[in-house]
Amino acid sequence: MKTASAATLASAALPGIALARRQRVFVASNTPDGILAYDWDPAGAELTPAGVAAKISTVDWITFSPRQEYLYAAAEVDTFNGRPTGEVASFRVENGALHPYSSQNSASTGTCHLALDHTGSVLVSADYGGGSVASFRIAAGRLSPAAYTEHYLGHGPVADRQQAAHAHFASFSPDNRFAYINDLGSDCIHIYSLDTATARLTPAGIYRAHPGAGPRTLHFHPNGHTAYSVNEIDSTVDVLEWSKMSGQLALVKRFDLLPKDYHGPSTACDTVIPRDGRNVYFANRDNDFLFSFKADPKTGSLTPMVRSSCGGKTPRNFVLDPTERWMLVANQDSNQISVFARDPESGLLADKGRSFRAAVPMCILFAS
Repeated sequence: MKTASAATLASAALPGIALARRQRVFVASNTPDGILAYDWDPAGAELTPAGVAAKISTVDWITFSPRQEYLYAAAEVDTFNGRPTGEVASFRVENGALHPYSSQNSASTGTCHLALDHTGSVLVSADYGGGSVASFRIAAGRLSPAAYTEHYLGHGPVADRQQAAHAHFASFSPDNRFAYINDLGSDCIHIYSLDTATARLTPAGIYRAHPGAGPRTLHFHPNGHTAYSVNEIDSTVDVLEWSKMSGQLALVKRFDLLPKDYHGPSTACDTVIPRDGRNVYFANRDNDFLFSFKADPKTGSLTPMVRSSCGGKTPRNFVLDPTERWMLVANQDSNQISVFARDPESGLLADKGRSFRAAVPMCILFAS
């Protein structure tokens, strides 16, 4: 199946969004500037630079509090407060501007991701370089010192990628009772019971991926029982069944993201799931593409549709805008954010789009 042309999908996207208002967009930048600001016009798919939102060096990930009163950032610095760790910071959001509010040391170096629980009271960070996790209690947007830390000791069979544990991604179960850390270096997902009152994590099990997979990210489907783990090293996706009772994950099916005739370098990356759960999208780097799937809203099962352009080099993160008619891709190594029209009925993405300059974009976050 072929993707529709950009013109076809763009024209399909326009009805119903002409009156949509402009929105502030924050972009995590792996540069000394840290967090960039843009204004988004969904009617024309226009991304306009609005300066530096916050000077915090080497930001890999950002996320909002539930009411978007605060923004939290993971900074992949080598030292913070005189210690060999990354930085986890919070900012107060006022009229589209960010104001420094609190900051804490992560567990170790290479702080690449953080996630906020569904109540907005617990933040969990993942450190790639140090192979560790930390959790923080939040009170009115302020971060406590780490309430729990753990340094993983595992490794995997891929000598140049899995010589040690590499915590890469934090997430929470749909019912907020469990927290998950994808460990790329150890081919596993660590599972914890979550205490929202204390922000402490209690080990509750482990999901073992296949050797050499490199689990990078974990996203839950809106159906509340399916999850997708993207394996970076071998560019596969594990479709998982989540147990509400125990929090455990069980493999249902595995998909290869690569074309059968491709044998070059490849690293799978991120996942996007629309609100209705009828599609799932995956990003793949090195050979650089997006892969669209149809999804059964009830079962979460996937049917491959088509690979399409990511618009640049190394798609680190990608997101749908709030209208879900545009897909924005943070192409890290080509310093641009690429925008593709999306047909909400078929789920197809345009194969050609527009690109806007952004210095080493790592994560895109829309304000409501």
